[in-house]
Amino acid sequence: MRRFLQITLACSLLGMCGCSSSSTAASTTNTSSASSDAKVLRVGMECNYAPFNWTTTSVSDTTVAISSADYADGYDVVIASMLAEELGYELEIVKTEWDSLIVDLNQGTLDCVIAGMTATPERTSQVDFTSPYYVSQEVVIVRKGSGLEDITDIQDLSGYRVQGQMNTLYDTVIDQIEGVDHVEAATDFPASIQALQAGAVDAVPAEMPVAMGVCAANEDLVYVVFSSGHGFTISEEEGGVDGGISVSIAVKQGNSDLLNALESALANISEEERNEIMEAAVLRQPASD
Repeated sequence: MRRFLQITLACSLLGMCGCSSSSTAASTTNTSSASSDAKVLRVGMECNYAPFNWTTTSVSDTTVAISSADYADGYDVVIASMLAEELGYELEIVKTEWDSLIVDLNQGTLDCVIAGMTATPERTSQVDFTSPYYVSQEVVIVRKGSGLEDITDIQDLSGYRVQGQMNTLYDTVIDQIEGVDHVEAATDFPASIQALQAGAVDAVPAEMPVAMGVCAANEDLVYVVFSSGHGFTISEEEGGVDGGISVSIAVKQGNSDLLNALESALANISEEERNEIMEAAVLRQPASD
């Protein structure tokens, strides 16, 4: 993986609002804590959504401490580390439940959210988003031997039990399947995978890199890629880009200084490098995830 970018923060960004000073913030080096006068970028994520983000007890050059014993790792963590380093900030990863991310952002306990979040109309009415920092295809995960491994159209899931994660596109796209048995949404993504493995549901929608990681860690599962034009439809308004689904960074509405700074920093990470970071995250995510 390429070395993190090291560009000194311009004077105009030193007064950027929305960031804090903290003596307890986690350092991007994992071996030392932030100094009391350091500028800190507090980034919220679930740390439970591999390969975008997960929790581990192992220390590596891609992890960031989130407690005295646990570390955050994953695609979002690496992207957050690169952005914080370029902007001259110490990085603090704040492990937060999915449904609390936007609430905490608006309450000021977070500076931004980097958590595989799509800029849907509902969310854009509450927070501001950068341009997408990753785009992936929407697929479904099924059990091996279920008879669903070779389906090519989402309508092939008609009559089957399909479950998504609460308050995500994973759940709302399910209703595009005519006659589907739309199972009540799971509180988090791992819970939906557990339901699939237990036979309580037949399929779980997911983004391609997430599905790749889940299936690599669970030999009883396989992901299905639909034929062109026969998959889920994600409108541009809902975060759809070139037939895929995008994720963006969220900041509090009106915090244009931070939004513009993050946008500029993102522009320095090429699409090729973003894909390399995701491929590496998929390969190193814990088998238990």
